[in-house]
Amino acid sequence: MSLPLSRRYDARGLICPLPVLKARKLLSAMAPGEVLEITSDDPVARIDLPHFCTEAGHVHLGLTEDGTAQIHRIRRG
Repeated sequence: MSLPLSRRYDARGLICPLPVLKARKLLSAMAPGEVLEITSDDPVARIDLPHFCTEAGHVHLGLTEDGTAQIHRIRRG
């Protein structure tokens, strides 16, 4: 069962640490349980976004790749 998507953000073109900073700002304005989908083409985001989620109490639901970018799904804690 997939969770409903609450918000989507395209962070392509942003390099570390900007994808994480954008995710932090967006998630802070969301209600617990809502899901953010953030798209990034920064290779470091593959490591940084899951780590940020663990540290901040959010749940990194996984990522998929569309060939040029990673699509991360994050449930706000």
